[in-house]
This record gives sequence, C-alpha cells and structure tokens, in this order.
Amino acid sequence: MSLVDLNGKKALVTGGARGIGRAIAAALAQAGAEVMIGDFRLEEGARTAGELSRETGRAVMAERADVTRLEDVFALRDAALARLGQIDVLVNNAGWDRLTPFLKSTPEDWQRIIGVNYAGVIHTCYALLPHMAERRQGAIVNISSDSARVGSLGEAVYSGAKAAVVAFSKTLAREHARDRIRINVICPGLVDTPLLAEIQAQDFGRKVMDAVTQFIPLKRLGRPEDIAGLAAYLVSDAAAYITGQVISVSGGLTMAG
Repeated sequence: MSLVDLNGKKALVTGGARGIGRAIAAALAQAGAEVMIGDFRLEEGARTAGELSRETGRAVMAERADVTRLEDVFALRDAALARLGQIDVLVNNAGWDRLTPFLKSTPEDWQRIIGVNYAGVIHTCYALLPHMAERRQGAIVNISSDSARVGSLGEAVYSGAKAAVVAFSKTLAREHARDRIRINVICPGLVDTPLLAEIQAQDFGRKVMDAVTQFIPLKRLGRPEDIAGLAAYLVSDAAAYITGQVISVSGGLTMAG
C-alpha cells in the first residue's frame, strides 16, 4: 500500500486552477481523495477539474471563490459540503504577489497581497474549522513562503503576510489539537508557476529572480509537484503525529538550523 492513502477523504484546495494548487489537487486525487477546487478563475478551474478527473478517475470539481471575501468562502464551504458531504482536508494555496520595492508599492497592492495571502487563510479556517471540530478530525496545510522565514527583496508586504500565516497556523494547531485537527505549513522557495512567470515579466522582478536562482544549491527552480507530494503526505494518516510544523521546500536556498 502507498504511504499516502487518501481513499475516502474529501478535500478542498484554494487556488487550485493552476500552478502549485493544481499539482496539489492532482496529488490528492491520485492518492484517492475527492477534491473541490476553489478559485476565482472559474473557467480555468473547471478545465483543471475536468482534466484531473479524467487523469485520476476521481471526482474533482470546481467552484468560483474569491478568498478575500468571507461570504465567498462561506459559499464555497457550503458548495463543497453539498457535493462532497464532508471536508476532511483543507489546503490553503491561493496566493498573489507583485515584486516591487516597498516605497514604490501602493496601498492597493498591500490590500490585495494581505487579502489573498493572509485574510484568505483566516477566512477559510474560520469557515471550515467548526465542521472539522464537530467531526473531531481534519488536516489543514497552509502554503506560506520561504520569504516568511528570511525576507525577500521586493516582497516586504508579501513576506509579512506569509509570516503571519506561519504564526496563525501554529496558534490554530495548538488550539485545535484537542479536536484532532492537524495544521502544518509549507514554505516554498522559487517555484516555476504562472505567477512566477508574471513576476519575471517585469524588469525588476526578472533581475531579482535571476539573481536568487543562482544561489539555489540544487541548481534549479522548484516544480509544483515538489510541493504537492509533501502536501499530500502532511494531510494523510502517515503524518498523524505531525502538527504545528513549518517545512521549507526551496532546493536548499534556505536551511534552518
């Protein structure tokens, strides 16, 4: 039997239409879970869901949701419960960033970065934790960033929001351990995704990313699948004694002591 067995599990993945979220949704479905993708890109999310359903033979579906809006998240939860019956797994993957020096950023940038990367995690946990606590089971993985641990040039507000996700997750892990809910954090480094491509399309972003890439010990960008395998493991019973942990997946760019 595979180490990661999610047969019978029902999962919700935010930002699952593309990039890391798509890879996580695929990994969960391949391990046996039924998956609901929540993404504000409904057309792309529906296309991804159809593709993954055909590839894995598991039920994968999509609903539109803007995680910055609590009412959208409540609607996503209700849709997932109506279609899946329960939610055992939550992966908070939705994220957004724009590389720019802090003093050249705008309040609009701050609002969106904090709204997607931090408030979005608050919203989904607030909506889903009562359901998990009532059933006394659940596993949550929040996708943060290695910039939360070490900072990152041109990502001051993003790094702050992602660091907030780490502290928030550890606190919830303590509060809900008695409910048998495990909450862990993955901190990716540079990963080859559509969002990274958008950042590299800007002159400043390209210069920063090119410079950082040279210092990755494994000499390559991460792939979405590098994150997905760990996410699937952390929400499985194989990780039943792991909670409140923060794990970097950065090709060795940062190494904790």
